[in-house]
Amino acid sequence: QVQLVESGGGSVQAGGSLRLSCAVSGYTGSKYCMSWFRQAPGKEREGVAAIDTGGGATYYDASVEGRFTISQDNAKNTLYLQMISLKPEDTAMYYCAADPFLLHCRSSNYNYWGQGTQVTVSS
Repeated sequence: QVQLVESGGGSVQAGGSLRLSCAVSGYTGSKYCMSWFRQAPGKEREGVAAIDTGGGATYYDASVEGRFTISQDNAKNTLYLQMISLKPEDTAMYYCAADPFLLHCRSSNYNYWGQGTQVTVSS
C-alpha cells in the first residue's frame, strides 16, 4: 500500500524559508509522478509543483516559480519542496501526492495523497 507522510510545515515571517518533506513508501514501479498541492481556507486546491521521477522534468505554478524548488532524494525515498521568499499568500495546507499511472504529471487527478502540513506566513 502506498503511503505519503508530510512534515516541515510551520509559522514564519514574510521573506522567510521552509523546507517541506514527504516520505514515500509502498511503490514498486520505476516511473511515477509526484506533486505538491496547497489549499487555503475558502479557496480551491491548486497545484504548486510536480516532478516526473522517470525523466526528471519539473513543473511549477507561475505564482511560485523562482521561489519554490521541488526535488527528490532517491536514497531516502523522500520528496522535498524548498520554499524561499515566502509571502502571506503562500499560507495554506500543503499536500504531497503521487501516482504511477498519470500520463501528465501536471494533472490534479492523483491517486495517493498525504494528510497535509500547515504553512503560515505572517506580514
